[in-house]
Amino acid sequence: MGADKISLRALVDKWLAPTIASPARVLRTGRMVGNRARYVCVEMRGRDGVRSIFLFRHGDGSWCVYPPAQARPAMCCVSGGIR
Repeated sequence: MGADKISLRALVDKWLAPTIASPARVLRTGRMVGNRARYVCVEMRGRDGVRSIFLFRHGDGSWCVYPPAQARPAMCCVSGGIR
């Protein structure tokens, strides 16, 4: 994993800050419908209530709090035209 990529565990620690007294647990895993990208939902119960977060796996192997971009149709044109 490169320097700019953060592991799933590091993101959970960053966003939820779990402790031994209030650990984080995985609620749901799966794949998105459109692009089949993986996601995971993590929850933590603390004194201030329940906090949940969805994390998404991107094509380069990194995990982020935002989903990967959908592939869109594209057109290409070649210079020179028709002869």
